[in-house]
Amino acid sequence: MLKLIFWLLLAVNGVLYAYGQGYLGHFSGNEREPARLKNQQNADKLVLIPAARANAAVAALKPAADTPAEKKAETVACYEIGNFVLADARRFEAAVAPLDLGDRQARRNLPGTEISSYIVHIPPQGSKEAADKKTAELRALGVTNYFVMSDNTAMRWAISLGVFKTEAAAQSQLATLQKQGVHSARVTPRMSASKLLAFQFRDIGSDVRAQLDEKLKAFPNQESRSCK
Repeated sequence: MLKLIFWLLLAVNGVLYAYGQGYLGHFSGNEREPARLKNQQNADKLVLIPAARANAAVAALKPAADTPAEKKAETVACYEIGNFVLADARRFEAAVAPLDLGDRQARRNLPGTEISSYIVHIPPQGSKEAADKKTAELRALGVTNYFVMSDNTAMRWAISLGVFKTEAAAQSQLATLQKQGVHSARVTPRMSASKLLAFQFRDIGSDVRAQLDEKLKAFPNQESRSCK
């Protein structure tokens, strides 16, 4: 009986020793580190990489939404190209026709450089209603020789009070009007008509401007400029 107890105790101690050394594993399911590394698949292929390289790899995996939004194309309010003689203007107009700019493109006559006459006038009133109101004031002052300028120019809704060949004659008319109580009139020289033309392009994108500049290379004597 004593021998049986001795052998049982010896067996229990052996089992406890083996468990303590990790040869039998743990009840939690986690094995000792040496055994876990030994059972790791492709353990010999594990490679340590520097932190900087790891950070770069993580940054490369970031979604595209994290990158800054693409900058909107710049819009050009008014871009002018000139000064063309009529023949060159027709060639340039044909060159830009494929861009199909519609009402964003306009052609205008450039002012001359010589004074042809002098106009006595009241500056533009901003609208037909305002011009009509001003002419009513003129009639009340006894002024009946006037003309409302309704054409689509910089003088639209101005009121002409006479056009004269010389500045002296214009100033004489201005003095007469001032005596009648017309104090907003002024004298302005009128330039002779020019045979030069320019093209204006409004509310275009920077890509269209680049295409216009490319077309302009065929006209080396012309220039481009901003406008209002």
